[in-house]
Amino acid sequence: MPIRTLAHLSDLHLDLTPASDAAARALVEALQAGHVDHAVVTGDLTHQGSRTEYARFQELFSPLLDTGRLTFIPGNHDRPGEDVGGTWLEGHKVRAVERPGLFLVCVDSTGEHNRNYFASHGELTRDTLDQVDAALDTAPVDALVAVLLHHHVLPLPEESFPERLATRMGWPHASELPLGAELVTRAQGRCDLVLHGHRHRPNDCLLDTAEGRPLRVFNAGSSTDLGRFRVFGHSEGRLAGDPVWCRTTRSETPRTASHNVRPALQYLVTQLGMALF
Repeated sequence: MPIRTLAHLSDLHLDLTPASDAAARALVEALQAGHVDHAVVTGDLTHQGSRTEYARFQELFSPLLDTGRLTFIPGNHDRPGEDVGGTWLEGHKVRAVERPGLFLVCVDSTGEHNRNYFASHGELTRDTLDQVDAALDTAPVDALVAVLLHHHVLPLPEESFPERLATRMGWPHASELPLGAELVTRAQGRCDLVLHGHRHRPNDCLLDTAEGRPLRVFNAGSSTDLGRFRVFGHSEGRLAGDPVWCRTTRSETPRTASHNVRPALQYLVTQLGMALF
């Protein structure tokens, strides 16, 4: 059987600036040049949840969208503002997507609290876990099975001062999903990949199972910041070796904290206006 490829991107944070557009175009060019069979984006496509930002994503990624080679889910940054990400799964918390050689369990790990720009943490309930269970039960035996969600399921180090402060204060903003570890336990032996984003530095974890079907958990990081993304080869429902990094023509350019200052101020002004008038 031929080896197919799956690319994992996340945290694009498209904000309508020239730099943002250029980073996204470079990703699409790399996906096209690598003849990737399918790509997934695990949330935070937009920076402020606006329709204009989402329209820009659709324009930039049209070569993959128009050919049915792209699957995406919402992240916390897709929920403030106009809440563009709130409709992407058509009101469902879990939805299965089948593509040649792939079975993707798409999970919306955002909640209504994410309408608040500062409340970045995720939400995962036992009902959602039960829906993931039911979806995994229907996975074809000859397909690579991946669970997609935005927020991290296992603990990861804080990456910024606000995250460290939130942890010190006992706030949930920087924490992993409360039932994330249980999701991983339920997926073991029935799933090959758990793919997420949210944290901007890439990470991965290999979990062995008694059934002989390893489960690997991958954080993509911010693909636009990194200028690269992982590509998984798969055949007959199993991974074909380790993933490889595909680099774009742009060098790694991590965003500074100032990237969040303007939208945070805009959010505060909007909330103040609503409270006064």
